[in-house]
Amino acid sequence: MGLAYKTVTDPAFGVYGKVVTGYEVGELLEKMGETPLPADVVYVPSVKELEALAVSDEMEKKLFGQMPVQVGYCNGHNKRLNAVEYHRNSEINIAVTDLVLILGKQQDITPEYTYDSGKMEAFLVPAGTVIEVYATTLHYAPCHVEEGGFRCVVILPKDTNTDLEPVKEMANGEDRLLFARNKWLIGHKEGGLPSQAYIGILGENLTI
Repeated sequence: MGLAYKTVTDPAFGVYGKVVTGYEVGELLEKMGETPLPADVVYVPSVKELEALAVSDEMEKKLFGQMPVQVGYCNGHNKRLNAVEYHRNSEINIAVTDLVLILGKQQDITPEYTYDSGKMEAFLVPAGTVIEVYATTLHYAPCHVEEGGFRCVVILPKDTNTDLEPVKEMANGEDRLLFARNKWLIGHKEGGLPSQAYIGILGENLTI
């Protein structure tokens, strides 16, 4: 049986993020209809056609306080947790289709950098909804609700999730989690992750 989920309008979502209103995202949703929707999951950090839209510029100026951002997408088919990641800043997600996010708290990572997946909760993000996912929220690829798959806009500070320069000297244990620029990741042993991923999720590889 899959993990039960609430919606992002539930008060329980408030510790992980918030619903963002006041932005007209119709053109962005329309452009996303042209993006690929594979049988697995694809993530593209930056898409010029999405970044050129007026709403993207508006979000950069207001939601990110005029810091440069990248507008990309995560699309595909997925039903499992596989890993958790976090950034040093909030992330904006826009659900093009209904999708489910499995979320946790960075504060629950142990001093040994393990994490119990049993502490996570799942939330439905209805199509057309804009949400902020807080910097301390553990998250990973969305899960699809309908068999047609999911499409999700992902807005982050510029260069997030791009290739990382190797860290030659580690200052502390968290450095082992640094997987890409501005991306700290803890994987599950059943997640099918690359060999360089830090494996530290204890418990079940959650399924929706």
